[in-house]
Amino acid sequence: MTDAVPYPADGFALFPDRSVVALRVNGELKDLATVVTETDAVEPVTIGSPDGLAILRHSSAHVLAQAVQRINPQANLGIGPPITDGFYYDFGVEHPFTPDDLKAIDKEMQRIVREGQRFVRRVVTDDEARAELAAEPFKLELIGLKGGASTSSATVSKVEGASVEVGAGELTIYDNVDRDGQTVWKDLCRGPHLPNTRLIGNGWALQRVAGAYWRGSEKNPQLQRIYGTAWPTKDELRAYQTRLEEAAKRDHRKLGKDLDLFSFPDEIGSGLSVWHPRGGIIRGEMEQHARRRHIAGGYTYVYTPHISKQDLFLTSNHLVTYKEGMFPPIVMDEERDEHGEITKQGQDYYLKPMNCPMHILIYKERARSYRDLPMRLAENGTVYRNELSGALHGLTRVRGFTQDDSHLFVTPEQLEGEATRVLEFVISMLRDFGLDDFELELSMRDDEKDKWIGSDEFWEYSTNALRNVAVASGLKLTEVPGEAAFYGPKIDLKTRDAIGRTWQLSTVQVDPNLPERFELEYTDRDGQKKRPIMIHRALFGSIERFFAILLEHYAGAFPVWLSPVQVVGIPVAEEFADYLGEVVDRLRAEGVRADLDHSDDRMQKKIRTHTTQKVPLQLIAGAQDQAAGTVSFRFRDGSQENGVPIADAVRRVREAIASHALVNTAEDFA
Repeated sequence: MTDAVPYPADGFALFPDRSVVALRVNGELKDLATVVTETDAVEPVTIGSPDGLAILRHSSAHVLAQAVQRINPQANLGIGPPITDGFYYDFGVEHPFTPDDLKAIDKEMQRIVREGQRFVRRVVTDDEARAELAAEPFKLELIGLKGGASTSSATVSKVEGASVEVGAGELTIYDNVDRDGQTVWKDLCRGPHLPNTRLIGNGWALQRVAGAYWRGSEKNPQLQRIYGTAWPTKDELRAYQTRLEEAAKRDHRKLGKDLDLFSFPDEIGSGLSVWHPRGGIIRGEMEQHARRRHIAGGYTYVYTPHISKQDLFLTSNHLVTYKEGMFPPIVMDEERDEHGEITKQGQDYYLKPMNCPMHILIYKERARSYRDLPMRLAENGTVYRNELSGALHGLTRVRGFTQDDSHLFVTPEQLEGEATRVLEFVISMLRDFGLDDFELELSMRDDEKDKWIGSDEFWEYSTNALRNVAVASGLKLTEVPGEAAFYGPKIDLKTRDAIGRTWQLSTVQVDPNLPERFELEYTDRDGQKKRPIMIHRALFGSIERFFAILLEHYAGAFPVWLSPVQVVGIPVAEEFADYLGEVVDRLRAEGVRADLDHSDDRMQKKIRTHTTQKVPLQLIAGAQDQAAGTVSFRFRDGSQENGVPIADAVRRVREAIASHALVNTAEDFA
């Protein structure tokens, strides 16, 4: 802060730069109009920063809601939070929104933006909020959830998007005030917001409408959700829209169908995929490569069933904290006599939502010593989660999926070393698949004591251990207080794909909770029984989701080692098919996935077909090649390399596979 400004002062006086839209005061985000003293620690928040973008998008959501209620005063307000790259707002309306409705809402939003309405924060009591929002049933429900200032944000955060409106601390309403000082609209909100609507500018757009259940539960009414995006400038909006267009071309659902990789038959059910032969080849290569690397890294593979009695999930606490995410129970083991009378009560069995409880039982099967640790268990375990139908999305959000799950049991002294080893292993493996742009997020506890279990000593040493691991990696690290699991800190690894999108992949989660719940022990050097610490580690997250990410990253043009067909032979004419067939047979003998196109199509159509199918290497031979004992290569971009001796061609294909090369051009194959 500058000494030239007399205190107390607001953000407008402290930071006259128009790019500053809010303040961070003593670590908390505040409106720019907030008055601070000389002793406060104050930082400017610019509109292009992550916090500034969230504020811009949240303010845009308010303008959207105001526009909807100007057009349809009977529309009930749900929740309108900022989200990645945009915002949404939910509405209770009698009829779904139409494309014409969106056009009208867009025009009304433009008017509100031009009006330059001020966002003014106002603290209210629960009773005052109820009186002012009496016509808004969903807002009244949120006020009821809050239950007063003592409610923790952890309670409210269980409700989808509710943390933008209520939580710990004061209850506040934001008024939209026009140039005459009149309040023209209001909303329950924690804020902060932009100083006024004019700062939203013209870098925003409405995108689509979707149905959404209130509070994310199918038991509640279905609302209409309008999605939008907002950026500081029109140019940034256009760049984002260009990225969306490219993402649409790479949509794994479209590519999966075009390349005949997987499908979701209606006869099986929503969110349940089947893998076609070509997709199965890619998945098999992924799994086999990961398996080889895990075994070399000291992991042991285990296998566990898909279903278990409920007692296991009661002990693990999944049936308490995660029941809505689990499929309903299956009653089994009931016995009846010849009269139909029950002689033995049945038991509830559940499809497993996670593999960890079963890995714990493997550990617990016999006594363990410190000499057995670290124990590294790995499994490609299929799990089942009862996802809402509206949340399903291709392979990235499904109801049945396979986790490349690993659980490590370590002593406290081994924690930092094993976490280092895990992170290095994860990064190395992802690089094998062609991903190389990473950053880390360390999720820690915050000062809300009621959210966390375990001693301060445990939290301090485990958090420091993960921080040391993250710093030593040399990757960008962001520390996020309050985002840890209730029982321990974690590291999340994020990667950027070919078009700049960020994906969260691997997680390294420290867990003393499940060892405590299952009473796991090991005998230490001093003969004392002690608790191990558990590390949860999913490298891909799920094989299905990782496959989808790779498919979009490569736009279906996989590296040679992952391609379902690595080489296809295309004779210039039928009389050269036998010659080229011998070359293809030789490649197959070397373990290459090679085919010969025997179809009656003309050569140029064959080339187009296999280019569309993104085969990396097309092998072409005609009279000159046959006479010289050579072949010609054609690549995905249309470039060619002619006159390659057969032995050379076989060697170079094998080298491209072994090196995990991405071969799209002749230069890539050089």
